[in-house]
Amino acid sequence: MTQYLEFEKPLAEIEGKAEELRALARANEEMDVADEAKALDAKAEQLLKDLYKNLTPWRKCQVARHPERPHCKDYIEALFTEYTPLAGDRNFADDLAVMGGLARFNDQPVVVIGHEKGSDTKSRIERNFGMARPEGYRKAIRLMEMASRFKLPVITLVDTAGAYPGKGAEERGQSEAIARSTEMCLKIGVPLISVIIGEGGSGGAVAFATANRVAMLEHSIYSVISPEGCASILWKDAEKMREAAEALRLTAQDLNKLGVNDRIIPEPLGGAHRDPKAAIKSVSGAIQDMLDELKEMDAAALVKDRRQKFLAIGSKGLAA
Repeated sequence: MTQYLEFEKPLAEIEGKAEELRALARANEEMDVADEAKALDAKAEQLLKDLYKNLTPWRKCQVARHPERPHCKDYIEALFTEYTPLAGDRNFADDLAVMGGLARFNDQPVVVIGHEKGSDTKSRIERNFGMARPEGYRKAIRLMEMASRFKLPVITLVDTAGAYPGKGAEERGQSEAIARSTEMCLKIGVPLISVIIGEGGSGGAVAFATANRVAMLEHSIYSVISPEGCASILWKDAEKMREAAEALRLTAQDLNKLGVNDRIIPEPLGGAHRDPKAAIKSVSGAIQDMLDELKEMDAAALVKDRRQKFLAIGSKGLAA
């Protein structure tokens, strides 16, 4: 059963009424409600189109955080074959908020790395809600070094509210680990492709997304801070998150104008959570296209391309 967002309540009522009619028909075979249910379905579909036609930045945040959106684990299981997870940072521990390993994408050997939020209470706690600790970023560094050594493209799937801000993480060098992961992204001489599949939060996302090509799903977000955090700092009131979301320009559409992302991947009507298979298929096509764009570049050209991309961010669309 679909979990409805706050702004989808009118849609929930219509779809609920349609389901009630069908339940009555199942209980009483003599009752013919097909036309009424069909009319409600048509009304619901039109309302869904209207709701998603022009989402506000805050509503985009809600869709990007929807618990039923496909997560990193779902993409890896659907798109990659022969996935062999690699664990640990060879220093402290294995961080379950970061998945990564060797795999094949369309039969091409690659290294895949991503944030995993978890899909139920138990896995969310185990995965720390996708908020990586220093050992998670150091694991990513280790995997990127290996990819560079064996000339394997790197694909990263970003979905995190941000790096974990806890005391233990800070004691183990959280900021240094993020900086070194970002540095490694800039250094490796292999194609590096990043897809923001949900939330791209702060340095926790940049550490994986300093890539040759950055794609964002249509309703994903990417920002230096969460709207709630921004509102708490600027207005001393977390309830002003709607205004903060507007000011942050965190949507895929705004960031494309600024050159932060290179492409926007369309989502099914109503968001990726309404049709995960279609969303994953769209991401697959985008990843292949981006790999094809980079396949003729040598190591030096890839590093130069990546650096120039980030030096140019913000130089276009500033007046938009």
